[in-house]
Amino acid sequence: MGIGADLEPATLVDAYRRGIFPWPHPGAPLPWFSPDPRGVIPLDGVRRARSLRARLRRSGWETTVDRAFAAVLAGCADRPGVGAPGSGRGDLAGQGGGTWITPPMRAAYQRLHDLGHAHSLEVWAGDELVGGLYGVGVGGVFTGESMFHLASDASKVALVDLAARLAEAGGRLIDVQMVTPHLASLGARDLPRAEFLDLLARVRDDPVRLSTDRLPVARLS
Repeated sequence: MGIGADLEPATLVDAYRRGIFPWPHPGAPLPWFSPDPRGVIPLDGVRRARSLRARLRRSGWETTVDRAFAAVLAGCADRPGVGAPGSGRGDLAGQGGGTWITPPMRAAYQRLHDLGHAHSLEVWAGDELVGGLYGVGVGGVFTGESMFHLASDASKVALVDLAARLAEAGGRLIDVQMVTPHLASLGARDLPRAEFLDLLARVRDDPVRLSTDRLPVARLS
């Protein structure tokens, strides 16, 4: 763990390229983490329960990438919940991240998005945004930061769709930082930090670009 530094784009990009991420704590200098083990989801290892497969087939939802980053960021920040049990960070626990996505963090990730480093995946029911996730792309690794849902299973659908788009683009791994019971049910597992950092170093410069097309989630069922 490290303490201090700032949330400028160059600082954040360098940190993510080294497998480090910020995690604000109220009343304390900004801490940075690189946990051991690291929570990851292999792109071919996303678990889809029967109910989720049914949602994919029948919902009629569609997904996009980078069409509504600010709205997804707001949805993640505004949803109540404490996030990952024992951590309070929220990450991809599917319960929102209001405890740690502070106004400075929101501004920082919006800047990263404007510069092409941070991305959102949106889930739509017609013209209504019903869920999504956002994170930071580092070559072949996508570090997920938080996700939210306004309709049941929408955040899970976002994760399944992200894995499919990342695989199609030549990506290697979704980094979820820490495994929670919720993420474990979706296929997350622990990877020793040394192995994660070795993989990150090998793929962080890969030219991976997610498709931004509006696509039906039924294709994932």
